[in-house]
Amino acid sequence: MGLFSRAETFEFKVSGMDCGGCERKITKALTGVSGVKKVEASASEGSVIVKAKGVESAMIADTITSVGFTVE
Repeated sequence: MGLFSRAETFEFKVSGMDCGGCERKITKALTGVSGVKKVEASASEGSVIVKAKGVESAMIADTITSVGFTVE
């Protein structure tokens, strides 16, 4: 296995999430990104954790922003 064969874990502080609907909206948007393996969005923690392979952190942040939330 090469260096780039493993999934990476990214954690983002996200503001604007205040309910399960917000968590689902972010999760749905991110699971549509090629290479994203797992998404854990938590409104109570104000965080999104993403496991992905071959995805830049900026793309994940842009996807979160595109559905109406702010990445801090």
